[in-house]
Amino acid sequence: MKKLVFLSLSITFLLSSASCQSANENERISKETSGNKLVVEIWSDVMCPFCYIGKRQFEKALSQFEHRNEVEVIWRSFELNPSVKTDTTLSVVNYLSKNKGIPLEDAKGMAEYATSMAKSVDLEYHFEKAVVANSFKAHQFLQMAKEYGKQSEVEEALFKAYFTEGKNTDDTNVLLGIAKEVGLDSQKLKAALVSEKYAKAVKEDELKAQKLGINGVPFFYINESIQLSGAQDSKEFLKALNKAYKEWKK
Repeated sequence: MKKLVFLSLSITFLLSSASCQSANENERISKETSGNKLVVEIWSDVMCPFCYIGKRQFEKALSQFEHRNEVEVIWRSFELNPSVKTDTTLSVVNYLSKNKGIPLEDAKGMAEYATSMAKSVDLEYHFEKAVVANSFKAHQFLQMAKEYGKQSEVEEALFKAYFTEGKNTDDTNVLLGIAKEVGLDSQKLKAALVSEKYAKAVKEDELKAQKLGINGVPFFYINESIQLSGAQDSKEFLKALNKAYKEWKK
C-alpha cells in the first residue's frame, strides 16, 4: 500500500491544489443536478494516470449496480499543478525525473508500474509519447461538455488523447478535434476557450474540493456522504454505491 501511494503521488508529479471558497457553491450544485438522481461527483485531472484507471473501475462497478439508471455522474475539475507550463519537447517521464530530482530509471519504473495497472483494466498507456501539458483548457472543455450531457465522453477522450495517443491536450486544435468526435460544436468550444467562458466553473469545482479537504485525485463523492479516494477496486465502488443508495432512499 505504501508503495502504491508513493507511486501515485510521484507519477502525477503534481500536488498543488486550488484555494479559496465559494458562498454560492450549494446553489450551483443544486442547479446542476436533476434532484431525483443519486449524484456521484468525481474530481480528476486529465494528466493523472490513476484517474483514468479509477474511471474504468468505477464504470465497471456502475455497470453491475442494480439501480444504475438512477445515478447521475458529474465530473469535477481539479488541477494537480495549475502552474505547469506546456512543453511538447519533454516526455512525462523526463519531466518527472527532472522536477522530482530522481534518476530517469526510477521515473521509468514508476511509469511502467502505472502502465501495468492500466493494462489490468484494459487501458493502454504510452508514457514515452505523453507530453507535459497544462490542463486548464481541458477542464474548461469538460465544463462546457456538462451543458450538453457529454462529460463522460469528453473525459474519456481526453484521457485517451493524453495517455494513449500522446496528444497535447493544451492544444486548442486537439480539443476541437475531440469536440467533433463526441458530437459537440467545435466552433462553440473555440469561442468558449478564447473568452474563458467556463474558467469560473473550473475554479468553483476546485473551491469545493478545497472545502471538502481534497488534496489528491481521483476523488469520488457519492450522495454528498460517502467519500472514496484513489483508483479503488470496482468491488469497493459497488459497495459504496449500494450503501449510498440505501441511505438516499431513506
